[in-house]
Amino acid sequence: MKLATTAIALMAFGVAVAAARAEVPAIGVVAPLSGESEMLGKQVVAGAQAAAGGARVEIADDRCTAEGGAEAAREFVAAKVRFVVGFLCTESIEAALPILKQAGIPTITPGVRTDSLTDRREKTGWLVYRLAPRADAEGKAIANLLVPLWRDSLFAIIDDGTIYGRDLAETFRAAAENKALKPVFFDTYRPQMENQIGLIGRLRRAGATNVMVGGDRDDVAVMARDAAALGARMTFAGGEVLRSASNGVPLPAGTLMVGLPEWSEIADPAILPKIKQSGILPEGYFLPSYAAMQIALAAASSAGSGSPVLTGPFATALGEIRFDQKGDLVDNPYRLFRFDGSRFVSLESQ
Repeated sequence: MKLATTAIALMAFGVAVAAARAEVPAIGVVAPLSGESEMLGKQVVAGAQAAAGGARVEIADDRCTAEGGAEAAREFVAAKVRFVVGFLCTESIEAALPILKQAGIPTITPGVRTDSLTDRREKTGWLVYRLAPRADAEGKAIANLLVPLWRDSLFAIIDDGTIYGRDLAETFRAAAENKALKPVFFDTYRPQMENQIGLIGRLRRAGATNVMVGGDRDDVAVMARDAAALGARMTFAGGEVLRSASNGVPLPAGTLMVGLPEWSEIADPAILPKIKQSGILPEGYFLPSYAAMQIALAAASSAGSGSPVLTGPFATALGEIRFDQKGDLVDNPYRLFRFDGSRFVSLESQ
């Protein structure tokens, strides 16, 4: 009788353990863990794992290829994950999403910016959300932040002729003209020149005191140096490429940049010390992937046994996150920064 009672108790314990395990959500984490993007992929995995807690994590290497993305998706379907976090490459996520859609598995990507990924949501039905900004978010932020700032100034718009530079310039000009503002100078310049004295001369004759540059850091640095040498007082502004490494000519203090914040500077101060104590450096995609895992776990738990959905807002290590109906961020994460001679400082903190 005692043995039978013990056996029944053990069986009940086993059932309880099995039920508890079944309640723990399984989350797929996918990133390029081989090839040229391996370092970035490891940041994704480290961030997601750090936030996973007791969740079961299934990891896959998509190799940043369509074949790798499809293989990862099939692995996640077989593993019955509730959510997928990751993807840094358009090719791999676009190959994976149709497979994940069929299984009803939503995906949060911290890295893919391609506009069409979410623009086609109504047509494709892909269950995708992203913490990464859209590709067009930078241009919209430049327009929204600089046009009001320069409303009463004589401003010029120039670009280096690349698709990136031209898109920024055209977006800014359209936004300005929508506010009945017209640049005193609008042109395409020759990039990677040792000096831009001729360009600065034309800008000065036009009366420009503020110049929006659709171009890279080195070009802006050369322009600013030559403007100072000619005694032309001009403030230069550009996109997030201004944060890239310098090839020699330094940027002057006062240069404006519209870019993404350093995630460690805006992260929850209660989380960072714990992460650093574990010996992990929260660099690159670490914190966006940490936040993506937090959202996935919150959505999976709130859905119970049904298909996880994102309603938001979600409290994350990067603050409150909300998605729109297409799966994009409701709030544009780009901010306005001023270079202080050594680093870019957010104007919101001044």
